[in-house]
Amino acid sequence: MYGKALLVVLAMFSVSSAYAAQEKSKMPLQEGIPFAEQRDRIRTDLRGGETYAEITAEDRSAVLAALERIDQKLVNKAGSVLSETDKLAVFNDQELVNSLLVRAREDSRLICRRERPVGSNRPQNICISVAQRREARENARDLMHNQVSSQAPIID
Repeated sequence: MYGKALLVVLAMFSVSSAYAAQEKSKMPLQEGIPFAEQRDRIRTDLRGGETYAEITAEDRSAVLAALERIDQKLVNKAGSVLSETDKLAVFNDQELVNSLLVRAREDSRLICRRERPVGSNRPQNICISVAQRREARENARDLMHNQVSSQAPIID
């Protein structure tokens, strides 16, 4: 009995650690890879407009500013150990960059569906990004809300 329970716990732990390792590999800034290489790749991806197509101008400038701050901390301390406050600042900037870029990458992901246009039996691929789907859903919700609000019954 205990053997089966132990196997289940071990299986769940191995699945969760594999998932955590997979999630960590999706992060734009990672440990063990030279910062300059990662910084250049992120800047290239931001200029390319595909990987982070849905990033806002505000988020783009925040990412670039955080990368610059990290670069300054690492250049100023080249060859020496960072102080605790510098480590904390670099860690916070790394988390900011990772969170903004992961969200932008997810928003830029395309979702394709096969749909038949009205009046046709021939299906077509319709591909839109996650952010475009969310915006269309919000616009439809707002439109419905405005329609319902404008048709409020008149009470005598």
